[in-house]
Amino acid sequence: MSELVTGEAVALELLPAKFPSRALAVLLDLAAVVITYIAVTMVLVVTTSSLDGAARTALGIATFLLVPVGVPIAVETLSHGRSLGKLALGLRVVRDDGGPIRFRHALVRGAIGVVEILMTFGTIASIASLVSARGRRLGDVFAGTLVVRERIPVGRTGLVAPPPPHLAQRFTGLDLSAVPDGLWLAVRQYLTRMRQLDPGVSSDMARRLAGDLAARTGAPLPVDLPPAVFLAAVVHERQSREARQARQSLGTDGPVAGGVPAPVRPESPGVPSAALASKEQPGERPATGFAPPA
Repeated sequence: MSELVTGEAVALELLPAKFPSRALAVLLDLAAVVITYIAVTMVLVVTTSSLDGAARTALGIATFLLVPVGVPIAVETLSHGRSLGKLALGLRVVRDDGGPIRFRHALVRGAIGVVEILMTFGTIASIASLVSARGRRLGDVFAGTLVVRERIPVGRTGLVAPPPPHLAQRFTGLDLSAVPDGLWLAVRQYLTRMRQLDPGVSSDMARRLAGDLAARTGAPLPVDLPPAVFLAAVVHERQSREARQARQSLGTDGPVAGGVPAPVRPESPGVPSAALASKEQPGERPATGFAPPA
C-alpha cells in the first residue's frame, strides 16, 4: 500500500485475522525461534567452554531474553508488524486505528506474549483470541493492536456505489485539483471494502479520509452528511468530470451511441445552434471534427 496512508490504507486493504491463521503463524514463529535459540545456544556452549559456571549462566539467561523475546520484538518493529509466520500467511499487526505499530506496541505484545504464549504453551492466548470479537490476545488488548489480513481475495472487492441522486450536483463547484492520486486511491479502496471492515474501524477511517479530502479541496466538511456518503459523492463528481473531459477530447458533448462519437456543431458565443444553421450556405457541410478522406 502507498506510504501516503499507512494509517489508513493498511486497514483499507485488511480484515481481522481468524484464529486458525493466527495460530498457524504463531507456530511458524515459534519454530523459527526455537531453531534459532538452539543454534545460538550450541555456538555459545562451544565458544564459552573456558568460562566459569556463573558467566555461562549469565550468558544463558541473556540468550533466552534476547532470542525468544528480543528478536521477535525487533522483527515486528522493523517490519512494521510482520514476522516470519505472519509474512507466510499474509498477516500483519497494526494499531487499533489501522496505523503501523511502533516499538512500544511490539514491546508490550512481546512481553505479555512470554506469559500467555511461552509460559502457558499458548493456552491463555488461545482462550483470549477465541473470546475476543476480533481475535485479539491479551498482548493485543494491552498494546492497542490488531492482527489483520493483508491478502484479500479478488472476488470480494466491489465497485464504488453511486451516491444518492439528490447529491449528484451538490459538489460540482468543488476544487479537486489539489487532491493527490494516493488519496483518491485510498478513498476508492475504502468505499469498495467499507462493509468488510469492523464498524468502529470503518467509521473512524471514513472520518479521517473525509477530513483529509475536505482539507485538500479547501471546503468545509458537510455536517449534514455522513463521512462515507460525502466520500462517495465527491468520488462520483470526480468520475463525472473525467467522463466529460473524455467526451470533449473525442469531440462529443452527449452520450456516445453505438460506440461512435456524435459530431458536435461549433457554436459562437451567445449564438444558438439554430442561428448558425440558418446561416449555412447551400452545399456547405458543418464542421464535424473529422477530416474528409483524401
